[in-house]
Amino acid sequence: MTSCMLRPVRVALASIVLVLAAAALAGCSFEPEEKVWEISGPIFGTSYHINVLLTEDQSRLETLAAGIETELEKVDASMSTWRADSELSKFNSVDDQSTWIPISEPLLEVLKRADEVSALTDGAFDVTVGPVVNLWGFGPEARPEHVPSDQELEAVLAATGHDKLELRESPPAVRTSVPQYIDLSAIAKGYGVDVVSRYLDSEGIEAYLVEIGGEVRVRGRKPGGDAWRLAIEQPMSEGRQVNRVIALENRAMATSGDYRNYYESDGRRYSHTIDPKTGKPIAHNLASVTVIADNCMTADALATGFNVMGYERAEALATRENIPAYFIIRTEDGFETHQTPAFSSFVTQ
Repeated sequence: MTSCMLRPVRVALASIVLVLAAAALAGCSFEPEEKVWEISGPIFGTSYHINVLLTEDQSRLETLAAGIETELEKVDASMSTWRADSELSKFNSVDDQSTWIPISEPLLEVLKRADEVSALTDGAFDVTVGPVVNLWGFGPEARPEHVPSDQELEAVLAATGHDKLELRESPPAVRTSVPQYIDLSAIAKGYGVDVVSRYLDSEGIEAYLVEIGGEVRVRGRKPGGDAWRLAIEQPMSEGRQVNRVIALENRAMATSGDYRNYYESDGRRYSHTIDPKTGKPIAHNLASVTVIADNCMTADALATGFNVMGYERAEALATRENIPAYFIIRTEDGFETHQTPAFSSFVTQ
């Protein structure tokens, strides 16, 4: 289970700018003051920070914190590949997956969205690429002692492919033509953000910001009526610097990049983002891509798919589909940025 902290905040995260309004006056008496309170803790190998707009009520905050912890634990228990007892790990350990294997509604929901994004990106996003991710040392298994050979990659790739998964809605189940190891790490964080958002909606919270490992979803506005302001980071492996600030209301945002999770071997850098077609880490000059969508699991999956595709292909697809996307490209002189027409309305600076 996770442990939570509660505190009123003025600034939440290095990447999020929050400004609190002064309390309103009514005649000669004070009305209850609304503050932005933060509920935070560890989850999914990273951390979550949830900001809710409420009048000060410790018992209400503690109830929300407990509820958030419960919801995130459910997601982790269902979709983690790092837990041997998770629903997904149990599916991955089944030798014969050719018959219908019952799954939960949440797992079905995520697999359906993953399949839709896979189709849209022509396989650039693929949750069956887990064995290749493990081969390169970015999964639960230890880092390999050597870089995988082309023969090793070909053997593993032959058994992968999102088109090998078959989903059934009623009752929820999945089966595969070839045994699969499913890895939801590129969509589960976003789904976790959505789950917390749904919970806060059910609790009547009208304004909030939910962030897990950099993936964000917001509702309503801050005190004073301003939209939530979020920063897109400069894609640097050390330190933090803002590249662009956007204003967001009732939307979700996710960023995928190669600048945090990588390793070096024999002087060469290997990104954790694997191209499902080649089985190799991406090696183009797209340093990061940020996507805005109605929900965070979609933004999360699209950002990964676009990152795999590279700038030219991803920009063309995002523009055609009217998807708000922001690209930071690494050049010899530093970075250059590009955005789709749908993204421009969100930029504040």
